[in-house]
Amino acid sequence: MFLTIGTTGTSERPATDLGFLLHKHPEKAQAFSTSYGRAHVLYPEADAERCTAALLLEVDAVALVRRGKGKGRGGAPDAALAQYVNDRPYAASSLLAVALSSVFSSAMRGVCNARPERAAEPLPLRIEVPALPARGGPDLVRALFEPLGWAVTAEPVALDAEFPEWGDSRYVRLVLESSRLTLAEALRHLYVLLPVLDDAKHYWVSSDEVDKLLRAGEGWLPEHPEQKLITSRYLSRRWSLTRQAMERLELVRLAEADDSEVEDIDNAVEAETETEEKPTPLAVQRRDAIIAALKESGAARVLDLGCGQGQLVQALLKDARFTEIVGVDVSMRALTIASRRLKLDRMGERQASRVKLFQSSLAYTDNRLKGYDAAVLSEVVEHLDLPRLPALEYAVFGAARPRTVLVTTPNVEYNVRWESLPAGHVRHGDHRFEWTREEFRAWAHAVAERHGYGVEFVPVGPDDPEVGPPTQMAVFRLTTEKKEAKAA
Repeated sequence: MFLTIGTTGTSERPATDLGFLLHKHPEKAQAFSTSYGRAHVLYPEADAERCTAALLLEVDAVALVRRGKGKGRGGAPDAALAQYVNDRPYAASSLLAVALSSVFSSAMRGVCNARPERAAEPLPLRIEVPALPARGGPDLVRALFEPLGWAVTAEPVALDAEFPEWGDSRYVRLVLESSRLTLAEALRHLYVLLPVLDDAKHYWVSSDEVDKLLRAGEGWLPEHPEQKLITSRYLSRRWSLTRQAMERLELVRLAEADDSEVEDIDNAVEAETETEEKPTPLAVQRRDAIIAALKESGAARVLDLGCGQGQLVQALLKDARFTEIVGVDVSMRALTIASRRLKLDRMGERQASRVKLFQSSLAYTDNRLKGYDAAVLSEVVEHLDLPRLPALEYAVFGAARPRTVLVTTPNVEYNVRWESLPAGHVRHGDHRFEWTREEFRAWAHAVAERHGYGVEFVPVGPDDPEVGPPTQMAVFRLTTEKKEAKAA
C-alpha cells in the first residue's frame, strides 16, 4: 500500500520544508508500528526545487486472516478475495487512512512549531495513490475531490492488460494536484475519502467515529455536495450514526451561515452531551452476564476462581441470594488488594460471614473447593500455558465438581474490531493464547464430555454478525445422570 505527497519550491522557500510540516526528516527512512502492520516514511527526492514524501504500509495479511478468519471487516464484502489472497496489502483503504492519522498526526492538525507560517499557507501539492479502490468509478472520485479544490486524474486500472475485452477493475490510479490547500487540509481529505471510496472499514464502527468524521471534515464537509454519501459510507451505512452526524453537520452549516457558534444555534447541545449515556464497559457487561447466569442456576454458594482484585466478589456481595462467596487466587498481592476493596477489616459481622478469600493454585486439587453450587473462571484460562490446562480442568471439573461452572475468555476473532490493537497481538501481555469461537467450543465440549457436564454458550458484549462477541462464555451444568451415578 503506497502513497506519495510531493511539493515544489524555490531557494528562498525550499520544497524540503515539507519535512518540517510532516515532522519527518528527509534524510532519514523511518518505520512506525500501526494497528495492522508497519508504516515506512521515506523521501524518493528532496531538494530545494522538489520534495516528495512516500508512505509505504506493509500490512500483516496473515494476522488479518487469523484475527478475522478471512471475513470482511466492518461489513466489507470484498475484504478477502480468498482466505489468504486479498487486496488489503496493496490497495488504499481505511488501513492507509489510519496509518496517515497515526504517522502524520501533527501535520493533520496543522501543527508545526519550526515552520508555522508554512503550515498555515497553501502549498503546491501533488498526491499519488497507485491503487485506489473506487466503488463508483472515476466519476465518483472526481465528484468527491474536485469540490475541495483538487485537479483530479483518476485512471481506471484494467483487469488484465493482456485481455482488454475484460474491461476495467474497480481500482484507479489517482493523482491529485492543487495549489489552494494547506497540507493539513489535504491529509484530512485523504483520511475521510480513502475509506469512503473503498466503501469498507477494517474495524468496528462505533459512535466515536462520528467525532472523528466531524474533526477531519471541519471546514469542508458541511458544504460538500456529496455530504450524505460521504457520511453514510464513512460510518459503514449505520443509519443511526449517519443521522447523528448529519444533524450535527447541519448545525455547523447553520452556525457558519449565521456567523455564530454551534452552541448559540442549539442550546441543547451541551446538555445532551452531558446526559448522553456512555457505552457500558466490557468488564461491566461481563460481570452482569456472569451474575445473570448465576441467578438462573439458583446458586447460593459461589467460588470466584482467579478472583484477582475482587470486583466480582464485591458485586456478588450486593445480592443477598448469594449466601457464601469465596474468592480464590494464587497471588497474595491480588488478595490483599481485594481485601482492601471489600473493606473486610471494617465489614459488619453478618456481611463478613458471607465472604472468604484464600490463596490456592488451580493447577492442583484443593479440598476447600468442594461442595459449592457454582464456580466462576472469568478471564482466567487464557493466562495459563496450554499444557497446564488439563490440570486446571481436573482440579475444577474432576475434583471440586460444582453444579455449575462459568468460563469466560476473549474471542480472538473480535480483535479486528479494535483499531488500537496491533496486528497479531493478544489483548493483554500475560495472555498465553486467545481462542477463536470454534476452538473454545471444542475445548468446552471435550471438558463437558469427560466430566459429566452439559454446556451451552452465551455471547458477552455486542455480538458482531461476522466475528462474534468480544467475550465468549461457556455455562457448564452437571448432568443428572452423572450425579445419580456418583450417588449410587
